[in-house]
Amino acid sequence: MSAPPPPEICANCGAAIPPRARACPACGADERTGWRETSVYDALDLPGAADEGDEPPAPRARRRPGVRWYWAVIACVLAAGLILGAVALW
Repeated sequence: MSAPPPPEICANCGAAIPPRARACPACGADERTGWRETSVYDALDLPGAADEGDEPPAPRARRRPGVRWYWAVIACVLAAGLILGAVALW
């Protein structure tokens, strides 16, 4: 029983395989690991360009530079705590 002939293109890495090759010259897939007609990654159902549609992505909201209000409140509370602590020690 002879080994099955290799596919024209490696399903593992996509490299071209010579007609009488015993292994893929790029990734090493061979008849022992099993020549596949499809890649092991074909069934992962990852989103592709066809899944994204024709619409461009919505622009992201721009954040205004500066200090957020809650950081200003926290700074005031900490400053007040330091002042009251210094007055208590005085």
